[in-house]
Amino acid sequence: MTHLESPFTIDAWEPAEGDALAEPEGRGPATGRTLVRKVYSGPLVGTSIAELLTTQGEGGAAYLAQERVVGELEGRAGSFVLQHGASGGDGQEMRQWAFVVAGSGTGGLTGLTGTGIIAHELLTLDYELP
Repeated sequence: MTHLESPFTIDAWEPAEGDALAEPEGRGPATGRTLVRKVYSGPLVGTSIAELLTTQGEGGAAYLAQERVVGELEGRAGSFVLQHGASGGDGQEMRQWAFVVAGSGTGGLTGLTGTGIIAHELLTLDYELP
């Protein structure tokens, strides 16, 4: 396994309007959907687009995302999909996770596998490339 830490910036955060998942006021935590665009630097250089499902209430919050990353890793160009999420709340430990979706690698990143976390504008990933 190779350990990677690649910072990213968020270029766009576009919440969906009229979200069908949203609860009316007073009927539970707010839910939503957001499109996020990122730029990665460091060992992983590239761009991505992610779809996030979110829940945010007074006592906690969570998200789940599918993110397609297009770029270069170890001098190999291609793309792959990350699935990641986090959940936490009052009196609970924050749980964060990420993994490369099996079989999602293309081009020079075909066969990429890995697990890690995405937090504070940093992707941390332990991965293998064939």
